[in-house]
Amino acid sequence: MRVPINLSTEPFRRDRATVVASAICSVLLAGLLGVMVYLILGERARAAENRDSVGRLQTQISVAAVEQAKADATLRMPVNAEVLQQSVLLNALVERKSISWARLFADIEGVLPGNVRLIQVRLPQVNSRNEVTLDMEVGAQQPSQAAEFTKRLQDSPLFGPATLLRSDPPSQNEPLYRYRLTVSYGQKF
Repeated sequence: MRVPINLSTEPFRRDRATVVASAICSVLLAGLLGVMVYLILGERARAAENRDSVGRLQTQISVAAVEQAKADATLRMPVNAEVLQQSVLLNALVERKSISWARLFADIEGVLPGNVRLIQVRLPQVNSRNEVTLDMEVGAQQPSQAAEFTKRLQDSPLFGPATLLRSDPPSQNEPLYRYRLTVSYGQKF
């Protein structure tokens, strides 16, 4: 009878390939860790620069706010209040007069179909961003003709989207469908 005897405490295993692969993975992971640490430190430096920039800008804003408050206090003095009101009024008048009526009517004429009549254009309104809004009334024999005019307004680069405020059907005194609409107008000052 034969008795197999193994003198080693553990049998022979082929682990060399596994050990080499584990070592390569360890080196790659250590390299990746180094890249991540480098990126994190770079991002931390950029964040510190951004915080410094924001701090400087906030300082500038607070200085400008103090200066603005001083200027406002000077303008609100009773001696200067009347001059301020006059300058605001004159600036508003100059803004309104800067709109060229001849150019306005030429631009409307460029998009107005032949079968639609321009009945009324109210004084254009200019807002604080220098955007002009027109309030106009048009008349047409058929509603589809007024719809064509609205479509042409919206397709034009000079006019924005039109908003219909009111529509009136024909009456005994007025044979036309009347439409009141507002539209933004892009006339350059």
